[in-house]
Parts: sequence; structure tokens; C-alpha cells
Amino acid sequence: MCTAATYRTKDFYFGRTLDNDLSYKEEVTITPRNHTFRFRNMGMMDHHFAMIGVAHIEDGCPLYYDAVNEKGLAMAGLNFPGNAYYGDKIPNHDNVATFEFIPWILARCATVKEARALLASVNLTGESFREGLPPAQLHWLLADSEEAVTIESVRTGFHIYDNPVGVLTNNPPFEMQMFQLNNYMHLSPCDPENQFSDRLPLQVYCRGMGALGLPGDLSSQSRFVRAAFAKMHAVSGEGEMESVSQFFHILGAVEQQRGCSTAEEGRYEVTIYTSCCNATQGIYYYTTYDNHQITAVEMHREDLDGTLPVRYPLIATEQIRWQNER
Repeated sequence: MCTAATYRTKDFYFGRTLDNDLSYKEEVTITPRNHTFRFRNMGMMDHHFAMIGVAHIEDGCPLYYDAVNEKGLAMAGLNFPGNAYYGDKIPNHDNVATFEFIPWILARCATVKEARALLASVNLTGESFREGLPPAQLHWLLADSEEAVTIESVRTGFHIYDNPVGVLTNNPPFEMQMFQLNNYMHLSPCDPENQFSDRLPLQVYCRGMGALGLPGDLSSQSRFVRAAFAKMHAVSGEGEMESVSQFFHILGAVEQQRGCSTAEEGRYEVTIYTSCCNATQGIYYYTTYDNHQITAVEMHREDLDGTLPVRYPLIATEQIRWQNER
């Protein structure tokens, strides 16, 4: 289960949590402009926008979980089990396999507006990357500094929804996630007033009571509400450090701790990594479950006219700064 969000101060930020019980040795991956993408049904593309994100590399191919291209367009795939539906190839469509959907969009589109035009002809197919690596059931958050959309391929068709919140989690479908916010319209960052009865001397006894009723469980619907509330009310300075710090605090509202959500074979779902990418400047920041120190990789420090992906394994062990070193 995962959560993705957008945030804007002076620059535009995009990031996500990856919550799972298994890691697939994902890496921060920069794909330069001249890397050849070999799409399953759509031929080859050997010149395109560069991008940075987290990917699992399989047979030299970056299978992106999330990424931002050099123009500031960002995209993330989130688990959508039981609802995602992919069909067979359709004539006169761009038949794109789900594992290549993120680079298919980010390689050629600079804005959400451009992506909307490209998506009009897309058909997502249920092809596996290879035997033993089936297609993941996903829906996607796509955003730039001006707007965000949610993309879902379900049995009723291929849908693109405006996403005014700039947040996405897993199930249920996005329209239902948004509808549930109606149940929380009474929440506020301000102290509540006594509406219960004017005959009772009810009083505020601590700060934060305006958010009483904000769900605190780990379900995807509750994480959507919690992340939306935190994001919509988040306040920070315009500088890079304040903005990045605040973004990690927003996603900190939905992180998962080992032991609180059981999985198969005695494993637990945890927040494997949390990311915050300055999409304006191409800087990818991340933390991992056992490393709370923020690590950064800047796309523009690499040769973006190269051909081979540049890979940085996630730093997974805790990095502690001692103030009284001996």
C-alpha cells in the first residue's frame, strides 16, 4: 500500500511512500536522453526527455515505480488490486504495457496537458515483462506544477480524473476516495466551537481538537483522508530546506511501522522508502525505513546526453550524526 502527493512552494514537489512487505532492490535511477526504450508494442525510442526516479532494473530495463522528467512532469504508480483491469491489444491504439507506462508518458510529455492528448489513444495491456514477473495492478498519479490527474484502467474503461487534492492512495477507485472527503468536511486546524449544546459548558482542553475524527488507521482510504488533510493545510517557507522538510512531514502522516500490518509468512508491511522530488530542479530526495537521514540525487549532475541509466542503490542503514564524537 502506498501514498503519493504533490506540494508547491516556490518550486514544485512530488513524492510518495512505497509500502510493502518485500523489497525488489529498487534504486534511484536516472535515464538519460539517449537511452533506448524498447516498448513491447510501440517500437523503439532512442531520444527523449531524461528522467529520475526509483526503479527496479530488470534485464537492463528500468521499471519505474515513480519518476520525474527534466521538464517537471511527475508520475507514480500505486497498488490498485481487484480494480485494475488491462485488456488485449486494440487496433489503432497506442498499446502500452503497464510496466512501461511511466516512461511512455514521461519520455515525450512536458506537461499534464500534453499527456492528456497522448492518453487519448492509450490502451493499457496486461502483458508480463517476463515469466514470473506479471503486470502489477496499479493506478497512477500524474502531475506538474499546474495540475494533477489520476489515471485508472478498470472494467468500465480507461479514465482520467482531475485530482484537485494532489493525493492518491490505493483502493477504492479515485472517485470514491474523493467522495469520502465529504464525511470529513467538519475537520479544521482551528479550535472547535461548542455546537453540541448551549446548555453545556463544553470547552477545548488541548490543541488539535479541530481535527477530532481524522482517521488514524493504516487503510488506504484513511491514509487518503489523512494525507489530504495534512497536505491541504501544510505551511512552510519558500526555501528548499523548508519545503523538503515539510513534504516529508506530510508523508510522515501515513508511514507504516513494522509490526502494525501483517503480511504473508510472518512479514510486515512497512514504508520501504519515502521520496520527495523537487520536480523543478530535478533533485530526488529519499529516506528509507532504517535510514531517516535525507539522501539526495541531482539529475543534472549526470550526463543527461548519455545512453545508459545511472543507478544509485538506496541507502538502507541508519545514518546517525554524533554531536559529541570522541
